[in-house]
Amino acid sequence: MEMTDSIISILDFTGTFAFAVSGALAAAEKKFDLFGAVFLGFVTAIGGGTMRDMMLGNTPVAWLHDIRIFYTIVIAVVFTFLFRPTIIRFTKALFLFDTIGISVFTIIGLQKGLGVDIHAPIAVMMGITTAVMGGIIRDVLCNDIPLIFHKEIYATACLLGGIIYLGLLYLNVSESIIIVTAATSIFIVRTLSVRYKWSLPKFK
Repeated sequence: MEMTDSIISILDFTGTFAFAVSGALAAAEKKFDLFGAVFLGFVTAIGGGTMRDMMLGNTPVAWLHDIRIFYTIVIAVVFTFLFRPTIIRFTKALFLFDTIGISVFTIIGLQKGLGVDIHAPIAVMMGITTAVMGGIIRDVLCNDIPLIFHKEIYATACLLGGIIYLGLLYLNVSESIIIVTAATSIFIVRTLSVRYKWSLPKFK
């Protein structure tokens, strides 16, 4: 159990850091000032978790009583500010950090839902909400169409990861293996969908 808690904690801070970096990179692309970058990194990192906790009635929301989350976001923004020229050399940097974020936050949100005994399909929706809401806020503030509404596979990857999580849970697989497998599957599906231009049918 302690090992599982450690994995979840690592994933939580990894996702927070990754989303904060993606927010800071988006701010840099829009030529925001440093305060704007910090603000955008902050709302990107905590937006989904805040929405999830409010919907589940878990208040105060997680980041309000864990100062480490605040420090993680600040460090991520400073990291991006200092090393942006190096990060930008990787043409898919924003995509990479965003994909890491949705991969780990889907699992964390799903587990939070299951932890309060809501139905499994709704728990998956909590996972998706945790994963995508921060990115939606980021894109809206940057005056961009949110990625979730693009033709690319985005929230669908989170959905598949959630289904894999529940399937392995039903088969009584070790929880640490479930977490890693489900998060990795989201990352892989999202990456392959962009590489090979997979998409859902358009609504006409």
